[in-house]
Amino acid sequence: MAEKRDYYEVLGVERNADADTIKKAYRKAAIKYHPDKNPGDKQAEEKFKEAAEAYDVLSNADKRARYDRFGHAGMSGAAGGGGGFEGFGGFGGGGFSMEDIFSQFGDIFGGHFGGSSRAGSSRAVNRGSDIRVTVKLSLAEIAEGTTKKLKINKTIACDKCGGTGAKDSSSYQTCATCNGSGYVTRVESTFFGRMQTQSVCPECGGTGKTIKDKCDKCDGEGTVKGSEIIEVRIPAGVGDGMALTVHGKGNAARHGGINGDLLVVIEEEHDPQLVRDGNDLIHNLNITVTTAILGGEVEVPTVDGKARIKIAPGTHAGKVLRLRGKGLPDVNGYGRGDILVVVDITIPDKLNTEERRLVEALAEQPDFKRASKVENQNIFERMKNFFR
Repeated sequence: MAEKRDYYEVLGVERNADADTIKKAYRKAAIKYHPDKNPGDKQAEEKFKEAAEAYDVLSNADKRARYDRFGHAGMSGAAGGGGGFEGFGGFGGGGFSMEDIFSQFGDIFGGHFGGSSRAGSSRAVNRGSDIRVTVKLSLAEIAEGTTKKLKINKTIACDKCGGTGAKDSSSYQTCATCNGSGYVTRVESTFFGRMQTQSVCPECGGTGKTIKDKCDKCDGEGTVKGSEIIEVRIPAGVGDGMALTVHGKGNAARHGGINGDLLVVIEEEHDPQLVRDGNDLIHNLNITVTTAILGGEVEVPTVDGKARIKIAPGTHAGKVLRLRGKGLPDVNGYGRGDILVVVDITIPDKLNTEERRLVEALAEQPDFKRASKVENQNIFERMKNFFR
């Protein structure tokens, strides 16, 4: 029995190739050695099977890790023993056929190759379109999570026919276009030769049946215009632009198919006092000159009210104070951010006579005659140094 070739060699990829590179390599090999392109060529058929075996292992993270460590020996038990592909888990241990490969990997080619008869054994199902809505949230709602009730205008299943589009159960007939198979076959000339492909029947949409007597309310579509009130639970910590999927709450499908999904896109409302930076919140705090010199207590905003913080005497503009755990929760549950308070000092634009006299008197004092050396950094450089 011939020794198995290395799977990476079979697909012509490096051992560190990513998933996309492996998929492209398999697609290329499968097209090159496909039985429809090489009729009666047993060697091409074996190479086609060999490429499928290699892809089955290298496209699966667990199998690939086992193969990288133990080689083909690590694959011997993966399929349950017996003949056929070692490690080719999708086909069990009792050998495999070309039909198995088409069934397992047909979607790689963006359609069905002619050698596969699986089109006759599975029906295409209509699917309704998705609906996309935007929900605005305040920082307080993001911090705690919230539930929103949304009125969604959409297509819903017709209540008269139950979504089938037919007048009654006897109102169907076999589709004349596909003869009930749900698929149509066509042969095309391509760069690789003549290729036979199958696609969903455009007449019946893959059901294999057409309606001869339509429902008079929905005119055979199975759907009508309507609306629904949908409650959506939004978890804490979501971010601007994040989309939550509510399965099955989109538009209803024609002829009783699968409903689409509702995509809820988060839009974060502007907060005049807090700026979001990941899970942290940044607040620009203005204090008076006297507070900066003497120190004191001030209030700063948080997502759920106010917090009092102490300002140390001699605080400079640009100093960053941290309120730990007062930021936003991580959407995946990995802790909570902080509030970073950036100090700014308000200088009066105008002074009255008495104020000017007092300031001039202070200016004559020794500690006010020399400026303390503070690096000339902008606010972002100061914050960067704060985290070092």
